[in-house]
Amino acid sequence: MIDTSRIRNLSIIAHIDHGKSTLSDRILEITKAVDPREMREQYLDSMDIERERGITIKAQNVRVNWNDHVLHLIDTPGHVDFGYEVSRSLAACEGVVLLVDASQGIEAQTLANCYLAIENDLEIVAALNKIDLPAADPDRYAEEIENVLGIPADSILRVSGKTGFGVDKLLDAVIERIPAPKGNRSDPLRALIFDSIYDQYRGVVSSIRIVDGTMRSGDKLRFIQAGSVHGVEEIGVRTPVQLPVKALGPGEVGYLITGIKDVGQARSGETVTTFDNGAKEPLDGYRNPKPMVFCGLYPIDGDEFEDLRESLEKLKLNDASFTYEPESSLALGFGFRCGFLGLLHMEIVRERLEREFNLSLIATAPSVEYRVTMVGSGEVVVVDNPSEMPLSHSVEKIEEPYLKIDILSPSEYTGTIMDLCQTRRGEMLNMSYISPERVEMKYRIPLAEVVMDFFDALKSRTKGYASLDYEADGYGASDLVKIDILLNAAPVDAFSAIIHKQKAFDYGRKMTVKLRELIPRQLFDVPIQAAVGGRIIARETVKARRKDVLAKCYGGDISRKRKLLEKQKEGKKRMKNIGRVEVPQEAFISALRLDEEN
Repeated sequence: MIDTSRIRNLSIIAHIDHGKSTLSDRILEITKAVDPREMREQYLDSMDIERERGITIKAQNVRVNWNDHVLHLIDTPGHVDFGYEVSRSLAACEGVVLLVDASQGIEAQTLANCYLAIENDLEIVAALNKIDLPAADPDRYAEEIENVLGIPADSILRVSGKTGFGVDKLLDAVIERIPAPKGNRSDPLRALIFDSIYDQYRGVVSSIRIVDGTMRSGDKLRFIQAGSVHGVEEIGVRTPVQLPVKALGPGEVGYLITGIKDVGQARSGETVTTFDNGAKEPLDGYRNPKPMVFCGLYPIDGDEFEDLRESLEKLKLNDASFTYEPESSLALGFGFRCGFLGLLHMEIVRERLEREFNLSLIATAPSVEYRVTMVGSGEVVVVDNPSEMPLSHSVEKIEEPYLKIDILSPSEYTGTIMDLCQTRRGEMLNMSYISPERVEMKYRIPLAEVVMDFFDALKSRTKGYASLDYEADGYGASDLVKIDILLNAAPVDAFSAIIHKQKAFDYGRKMTVKLRELIPRQLFDVPIQAAVGGRIIARETVKARRKDVLAKCYGGDISRKRKLLEKQKEGKKRMKNIGRVEVPQEAFISALRLDEEN
């Protein structure tokens, strides 16, 4: 065990793509934690999907040694959808390294993560990264940090995660400025689980931070919130390979394996203590994050439903921020209604399910959670699936969730951003210049307008220079309607959507045109209609496949030909009444991507 005065626990926080993972790589190299022959880029990003996209999704921790001190380093995600991962990591730290790109300056997530660190009462060591770039202007952005965040410009370090310049000084500053962890070795054990992953051979592997007391190999442990008891099979530290140790003391960060197979018993935020003479009070856990975006996930092969259930259970352990519950659809069969923190989060979870568990999935169009007040009774119904929306005549009002969004951008794009926000029903709250060239704009905007493609539209209108952060801002009443898509007069629940009244016609038109291209021709005409309530607002028709019943008639009596054509007409009429329109899976997948493409 290590003396607490020689321990420093820190997180690296920054806006997406400001160099957190690259700086972590240099720290691993400089502290000789990784053999140079095994070194690779984004060393701590263990998932293939993280490497391909160049983003961190899961917070990772590693122990390194520097100048007779032990540093527990936690590399956190930068994307707004994974802010929950950041908040969990900060609970295991006493300080943070706030990284700002020296060629771009403060971005929206820089502010959000910095305020999160201040809320948690953490010491902040600010550093300007990428000073090796030709476009870097560290003096200007140091001044900007001082103006906006109040961190003195002369205390801001200059580093390059790529070349390694200044990283040694950064580590010295961490030891000097970040306080050592508090905690008493003689107190009853209290350890906080801040992350867990599922290993198919060893069960649940939990990342833990010891707050008080000592955890020893072979101890019998009690999980306070879950109320379960388990023996320690192995404890250890990540260096970054897993290295078993005999004991972990106050302030140390490591991993714990107890042989738990049930994924629900080692959730993030759980407090672990010893079974005998353990602590009575749990540590402050985490607020459960509230899902903001919902969609249905269905297996393409109906036999994979149980596999999907097991996969969701295992993934839930590793990512506690999404929710799921079973649902069924007439068009798609049995599946799950899942809730996510944002659109990227939804995309990542779906991709992980397909890659890590070999599933083939269809995702329905994303929607948000609406509050519907019923006529007469005044009862409030929560609806997160458009197909469950009550009939319009029984609805008094519909409220939708709003966001407060914070956009930082070069000031030359102010006009185009204002235009985008206004077309998405946004209401401006504030606009201020953080420097002559950069503007900060705050809007209140419906979540449903942000969910589809707001982020992409913002990036394309500002050539990639604008950054976005958001937080929930309650509910507000809006003029919303439910659109049903009817095939041969039968509604298809998978295509239902809740849309603002002004945009209903456009959505209905796009969807009917798209489906006309995708649905194969049947032996009878198939009308595709978009309806609001009982009123049809758009229609397309898939023309019937024509069978030439006159092929066998070589000239001759016209009445015979007419008789054959009349017989065919009768058959088509009867078929239209009883026929079921076959919609191939590809059509569902393509049609549900309609919003992504537009």
